[in-house]
Amino acid sequence: MMHTQESADALRQAGDELADATVATLFERGEVGKFNTLMRYVSTAGSPLPDGLPEVAREYLAVTGAPPSWVDWAEMERARLFFIDNNVHISTALSFAAMPACYLVPTVAKLLSATHGLRYPSKRMAETGQFTVHLMQPGAFEAGSRFIPAAQKVRLLHASIRHHLRRENRWDEAGLGTPICQEDMIGGQMFFSMLVLDSLHRLGVHLSAEGAESYLYAWRVVGAMLGVDQSAVPKTLDEARHFLDQYMVRHMGPSPEGVTLTRQLVDLYEEVVPGTLLDPVVGALIRYLVGDTCGDWLQVPRTPWDTLVKAAPRLLGVLETIEDRSPLGAWALDRLGHVTTLLELSSLTRGRVMHYAIPEHLKDDFGVSTATPRNRRWTPPAATVS
Repeated sequence: MMHTQESADALRQAGDELADATVATLFERGEVGKFNTLMRYVSTAGSPLPDGLPEVAREYLAVTGAPPSWVDWAEMERARLFFIDNNVHISTALSFAAMPACYLVPTVAKLLSATHGLRYPSKRMAETGQFTVHLMQPGAFEAGSRFIPAAQKVRLLHASIRHHLRRENRWDEAGLGTPICQEDMIGGQMFFSMLVLDSLHRLGVHLSAEGAESYLYAWRVVGAMLGVDQSAVPKTLDEARHFLDQYMVRHMGPSPEGVTLTRQLVDLYEEVVPGTLLDPVVGALIRYLVGDTCGDWLQVPRTPWDTLVKAAPRLLGVLETIEDRSPLGAWALDRLGHVTTLLELSSLTRGRVMHYAIPEHLKDDFGVSTATPRNRRWTPPAATVS
């Protein structure tokens, strides 16, 4: 589906009816605290629901407890193998491109800065990283997995933010649209899929067309489980390019909230990177992936590393040559990527399982298979807007 300005405007007025109704009922009956307490014991799919869980929550969990009926499991397996083959690169693109891109949309940055959890970017990064890792596990949609409960809780978290902002009159709905609206949810889905693929291409990572398509497909499944209107979601890479270009032209720009959130993110990454010598690489990599105009909007500092980071594609090209020519080298690099991803995640989570709870209030001061031939290298669809 190719979107028009009119269809995009309609998406700005829509939220998530099922999750919104569930959250509204929990607040109306004073059952949010009970729900949060009991749901801490529900972290794996198929586990028995605790006694005393509010009935409206039990009904919501039953309706949302299975993946969409249209899922192509062969395609999901290709996406999982693509993730395994490129996990470090994908983590880099998520951290240094997709996350900052969220802050380039002033309405999204304003919304994020209005929620308490975003005062602590390590928590959001840990939740995002853990969510992605859960998604790409072999049994992500089977009993015992952590992905489905995480998706159910994230969906309610979004609904609770809409509930609070509306109830407290802290959101200009007439001017900005519904908070966490369908357009922004699809936009976020595009950041974590299409923009990540663009970033991998910019880094010189050798992607197959099949792998790129499967990765986009996996995030379509994620979007469906997070309450995104599937009739409006791009189905192909060309449609995804069109939506992402239109969305960013419609909404991208500088904002004080975007600058603040980016500064918090850069500080967090600099804490994760050992020592201080390589700290400037953080900003340089963000600038390289989002571009200088966007880097200036986010006030990412310029450093001499800005030029050196441009050599990243050549370095990755050498590593991929090793991977292509040596089965042992491919195995070693895959294991290194897996270990690096887990170490990065553990430094953020400190070994904890992240729980997604419904906030009871907003405080005032919260202001592809490795065997896929590489001769069919993926090239991003051309830009659809100037």
